[in-house]
Amino acid sequence: MFERYNPANWTIAWDEVAMAALALLVAVTIAYVFYRVVFAVILKLTSMSETTVDEMVVKQIRRPIKWALIAIAVTLVAQTNPALSAVWEPLGQFLRPALLGWIAYTLVKAFTAALEFRLETSHDPVAVRSRRTRLAIFSRTATFAIVFITVGLMLLTIPGVRSIGTTLLASAGLAALAIGAAAQPALKSLIAGLQMAITEPLRIGDLVVIDGHTGRVEEIRMSFVIVRTWDERAVVVPTNQFLDQSFENWSRKSEKLTGPVMLHLDPIAEIAPIREEFQRYVQAHPLWDQRTVQMVMTEAHPESIELRLGLSSNTIGDLFQLRCDVREHMIGWLKANQPEALIRHRLEVESANQRAAGA
Repeated sequence: MFERYNPANWTIAWDEVAMAALALLVAVTIAYVFYRVVFAVILKLTSMSETTVDEMVVKQIRRPIKWALIAIAVTLVAQTNPALSAVWEPLGQFLRPALLGWIAYTLVKAFTAALEFRLETSHDPVAVRSRRTRLAIFSRTATFAIVFITVGLMLLTIPGVRSIGTTLLASAGLAALAIGAAAQPALKSLIAGLQMAITEPLRIGDLVVIDGHTGRVEEIRMSFVIVRTWDERAVVVPTNQFLDQSFENWSRKSEKLTGPVMLHLDPIAEIAPIREEFQRYVQAHPLWDQRTVQMVMTEAHPESIELRLGLSSNTIGDLFQLRCDVREHMIGWLKANQPEALIRHRLEVESANQRAAGA
């Protein structure tokens, strides 16, 4: 009964603990030295390349590879040391899936960062937006799958979780139906995100109009899309809405766009001089891309006429600025050269008030 308290047994136990600690120290040291040597050689080779992409990938995976090598070394030593194996194996079963998931996660992030870096050297803005959108969606999908599988493998190493799963196996059919019904919005969003990446109705950086909001697509998630408006508001739109409803994409193929400037004038206005001044100003403007400069009369009413001044530019931002400049210039030119062409309803009201006062 008092055998376990025998000092001789204490000596044997402490010897086993000391041997296990020494074996653990040696294994960790060898693994760390091996890691430093291997990565020193790899970094030397990558520094000799012309691009920095491979260095980005190597730096991303250094930490998980280091801990994975240490875990492998401890596992190999634990197979020859029963005392270390008794402590390490329960812990290792839980840590090994976590390390594998960490490595897979960092690989996805590293290759995504490398591909995005290569996109920055491209001179085609449409291709850049297309590839960046696909990268964002596929990387998030891969990250979700890696995290889900890793957590599942880690939970399966816990005996209590496995026993609960065995107990509930009989009701797996009902559980699957319940989970499927509860996860329907998430699965719908996942499918919508993948469909968005494949069909590309919009991309990161596109200028869109949806629900009366105009702005750039800043971020595309599985369940929602963030549209940043000109006044820096972030409009959150469900991903399904872009697939189920119509919306405007002003930069689907390119940034080149044609826009109107509307002028509402008195019917007495001389059209030919207005057209000549409009064409002269636009053709001399640095933001005009030499594609479209046209003025037509779109409406004619007894009290007013409507002129549509069409013009184009290389980018949407340049077109907006050009339209503002043309609108300001033409109003100023009309005030100086054809003041009678400007509609003056307020003067008619003042005249009527004066006549009423005189009566």
